[in-house]
Amino acid sequence: MNCRELPLTLWVLISVSTAESCTSRPHITVVEGEPFYLKHCSCSLAHEIETTTKSWYKSSGSQEHVELNPRSSSRIALHDCVLEFWPVELNDTGSYFFQMENYTQKWKLNVIRRNKHSCFTERQVTSKIVEVKKFLQITCENSYYQTLVNGTSLYKNCKKLPLENNKNPTIKKNAEFEDQGYYSCVHFLHHNGKLFNITKTFNITIVEDRSNIVPVLLGPKLNHVAVELGKNVRLNCSALLNEEDVIYWMFGEENGSDPNIHEEKEIRIMTPEGKWHASKVLRIENIGESNLNVLYNCTVASTGGTDTKSFILVRKADMADIPGHVFTRGMIIAVLILVAVVCLVTVCVIYRVDLVLFYRHLMRRDETLTDGKTYDAFVSYLKECRPENGEEHTFAVEILPRVLEKHFGYKLCIFERDVVPGGAVVDEIHSLIEKSRRLIIVLSKSYMSNEVRYELESGLHEALVERKIKIILIEFSPVTDFTFLPQSLKLLKSHRVLKWKADKSLSYNSRFWKNLLYLMPAKTVKPGRDESEVLPVLSES
Repeated sequence: MNCRELPLTLWVLISVSTAESCTSRPHITVVEGEPFYLKHCSCSLAHEIETTTKSWYKSSGSQEHVELNPRSSSRIALHDCVLEFWPVELNDTGSYFFQMENYTQKWKLNVIRRNKHSCFTERQVTSKIVEVKKFLQITCENSYYQTLVNGTSLYKNCKKLPLENNKNPTIKKNAEFEDQGYYSCVHFLHHNGKLFNITKTFNITIVEDRSNIVPVLLGPKLNHVAVELGKNVRLNCSALLNEEDVIYWMFGEENGSDPNIHEEKEIRIMTPEGKWHASKVLRIENIGESNLNVLYNCTVASTGGTDTKSFILVRKADMADIPGHVFTRGMIIAVLILVAVVCLVTVCVIYRVDLVLFYRHLMRRDETLTDGKTYDAFVSYLKECRPENGEEHTFAVEILPRVLEKHFGYKLCIFERDVVPGGAVVDEIHSLIEKSRRLIIVLSKSYMSNEVRYELESGLHEALVERKIKIILIEFSPVTDFTFLPQSLKLLKSHRVLKWKADKSLSYNSRFWKNLLYLMPAKTVKPGRDESEVLPVLSES
């Protein structure tokens, strides 16, 4: 078992008896026949909430949550936030849940078979790689069962090692190649008169000393440096190397040393990995013709070989520059392209709805053919037709159907028009919403009544849980406070509100109807009236 100790910052809250490790890993694999425990990581605080209800559950296969208790099995013991198995068996595989108040922690437990031909199971081995001559430490400890352990033995390749300390056997030494192998810590403990073993195995691999590296110079192997005559230049050579490796410059000295060339002092910095980063600069002053087109070589040397990179000084005038007029034209073209892209993006954002509707019309898109739905939208509105709600009622049962059905070819579901009286209202509403692609809600100050509450909640369930419907909100009359709507409406990724303005929304080409068509399913439009036709005037309430 791989457990971690409780944080030190909670030491004032933890007594000695509760200082054992908690189980933080969500997926755990254990070997059958050994004691095992699950412990909630906030268990140290449980003594401050003694009245808090704490429960353990198991779920496996088709079996749902089953509460565990000592009567479930003689092998199971419960201690507040700890579930113990004495021992764990193959049939204990499954998911385990610890519940305290509104908090739940889950573990997935996989119990595997023990290797009967070996002292350890290969699938439960912790691998560790140690470089030869580096420090090797193997310690046998088990913080949770420490008070119950009678003795501990350490085995190498299933052969017991003769160590003096039988409570916490430990190996501390410089690693050698013959130390490689499988080390198994076996703890012996008694519980209820029975003897149990707990085994933890380490696979120790001893490898060669990896501290030395092959030195390498950083950067391209050949570098052309543009210079001006009479100026100075600094050629920087950097390398990644070992501590004993050297880095130096080489350049032609046919007529003796050049007084204008100076090799500066080497600078070395140790990297976080324990290697060395070296840098050595060659400074050339008052550059002349003799310094051009000459190889200046930087070399790093080690016992394993050398690596070299070269620098060549060339006159700056010899380097091909971009003509001024070409550069100017390029900048102008780049700016024009950038402006065009910004304008295009701005137009697309402003006229997004118009572009989408044009694309649907051009491509003859119809997403309603294969989804199995009957209605394009279910209309939810205030059913009570009182004088103060008359225009709202007219809008929902007359204006919307006249435009969306007769003019744009959609099929709406309006309760008092399409439902036969006498049926089960709740079942009818739920069934109709399931058959609809959109839920249109006509909002007003009086909207939230008992008659429409179920329509809204059923539609939100379809939108949030089932992902089968989208919601369109139409604010028929100004609503300053939306607190009457369920909080779950805020969980929708988008719940755009369309505002009906009687003086601006009359024409079929008005922004209101375009936005509504944008939110409706894509469908081939078959106008039933003249495009210039306008709707009856409705005053804003």
